[in-house]
Formats: sequence, C-alpha cells, structure tokens
Amino acid sequence: MIDFNRYRKQFSKEKLAEKINKTFGKLGQKMIYTVLLLYYAYGHDNTPSWAKNIIIGALGYFLSPIDAIPDLSPFLGYTDDLGILSFGLVAIACYINDEVRVKAEGKLLKFFGKVDADVISAVNKTL
Repeated sequence: MIDFNRYRKQFSKEKLAEKINKTFGKLGQKMIYTVLLLYYAYGHDNTPSWAKNIIIGALGYFLSPIDAIPDLSPFLGYTDDLGILSFGLVAIACYINDEVRVKAEGKLLKFFGKVDADVISAVNKTL
C-alpha cells in the first residue's frame, strides 16, 4: 500500500501547473483528465478532508521526481503514476460531480485543442 502522506509535501498548485504545462503532450488526455478531475475535486467545497488527503497524496506522487518507476521513459515511466492517480480517483469518485467534470473537460480542451470523447468516457466509466 502506498503511504500517501509521504507525498503530501510534493503537492502544490504551482508544481502541478508547471508539470502539466511541461509534459501534457507526452502524458496524453487520459492522464491529464484524471489529474484535472482530482485537482478540481480537491478545490470543491463538498469534498471532505479525508478525500482531499487522498487527492494530495496522489497528486504529490505524480509530482514527485522519485517514484516506483522513474518518469524518464515517456510511456513506461508514467504507468505507475497513472495507476496511483486512478486509484485516488476511484477512492474519491463520489465527489466527482458534474461541476468538477465540466471544469476538467474545459481545461483539457484548452490544453489539447480537441478532446477525445472516448478518453473522457473511459475515465468517467471508472467513477
């Protein structure tokens, strides 16, 4: 089991924005959409503190330069990150409401210019 508290200090809004802006082309829409769902759920007033702790841990792991598989390889290096992010998303799924989805999809559209509806649907089906 991952100790999410270990990664809390890695999380900040600034670090998250920087990593997304630097790597969104490499990461793909599925991972970025998952990150954005977690981020917007974190900022939502109805998300309780226990869920926010999971979000911070998952996003902190994503931001951490040291994790189970180093992020040097554009494909293999992010598989563990996607697994942790997906686990965090499923754990707090009941706090992903329509408002959170709309904000995440809007930001995804700004990043990529076009959103793959199949990617959005696949992530949303896990919730």
